[in-house]
Amino acid sequence: MLESISDTFINTTNKEFRVLIAIENKMKFYEWVPIEEIASFTNFELKEVNYLLSSLARNKLIHRKIQAYEGYRIYFEAYDLLALNTFVKRGSVNALGDEIGVGKESVVYEATGGIIDRRVVIKLHREGKMSFKKVRVKREHTGERKHLSWLYVSRLGAKREYDALKTLYPEVSVPEPIDYNRHAIVMSVAKGQQLGHTTIDEPEWYLDEILSQVRKAYRLGIIHGDLSEFNIFVNPEGCELIDWPQYITTSHANAVELLYRDIDNVLSFFNRKYRIKRDIQEVINTIVT
Repeated sequence: MLESISDTFINTTNKEFRVLIAIENKMKFYEWVPIEEIASFTNFELKEVNYLLSSLARNKLIHRKIQAYEGYRIYFEAYDLLALNTFVKRGSVNALGDEIGVGKESVVYEATGGIIDRRVVIKLHREGKMSFKKVRVKREHTGERKHLSWLYVSRLGAKREYDALKTLYPEVSVPEPIDYNRHAIVMSVAKGQQLGHTTIDEPEWYLDEILSQVRKAYRLGIIHGDLSEFNIFVNPEGCELIDWPQYITTSHANAVELLYRDIDNVLSFFNRKYRIKRDIQEVINTIVT
């Protein structure tokens, strides 16, 4: 992760962005992109490409390897900048704020965007970086794009989550999806506090609200697949369910099993913290019927 993504973004020139895009594009075909391919894609002279690559290397945006030939590739640091650059050009992001969340497979920044400088968040997916074994498991989803592996897997994760939010919003209480590019999503700020890190005064009412949202999602054909107190936000009006890249459809072979796990996680939390007990099968019946 860059020490200051906003400073690096401001100091990255249009020509340097062009070089990054060239490397990204050619990584579909090369593990290490030859410098000649970068020059061909950009239409820059080889001498200028060398200069631009040196600048990008100083900012730790590219990686260089010299064995049989001189080659380059990018990792998440550059991918972040490329997505951010697209959001800025579209107007969905005007200013980038602080990092406000880090998970095992994502990083979240606060930002503003749109004509009215609305508060938003940018979620950068990180699937694969933490587990190369996971990348291999998911390789079937990347087709022939072997050399983009973890970047491409992250792109798929972001697209998957964005599609889920587009399906659910606004019928289900989830963040509003605003924009998507590469491995990143711009969305509205989740309202309230994380359920697992707060104490609520009316736990029975909040439990009913959460189960109501799960029911609405199910009726739209979607099961969260990874629901817990850590991806539920609570506020005075109700709740919001976040983090949807692992969703499955209600027609999936494991739909019943994963719905059961989601509900069990929620009921176990409320039983553990608030001593509220409900029969899981009765709850499941209210959701699927």
